[in-house]
Amino acid sequence: MTESSAMALGSAWKQMSWLYYQYLLVTALYMLEPWERTVFNSMLVSIVGMALYTGYVFMPQHIMAILHYFEIVQ
Repeated sequence: MTESSAMALGSAWKQMSWLYYQYLLVTALYMLEPWERTVFNSMLVSIVGMALYTGYVFMPQHIMAILHYFEIVQ
């Protein structure tokens, strides 16, 4: 690994750490115990994942229904 790539990796790690710290502060997760934080983050990831999956599965059907309603697509 060259010195410049090591510096870039260190800079990226520092930026990600800063963003994670901001996430903890904004959501007040820094006050929770580690196991509570893990439960909260697991639930958050599950809900976001389910929302993305639902959007991926059902949005094309709704978009086509809207396009048929406004007679944009026959």
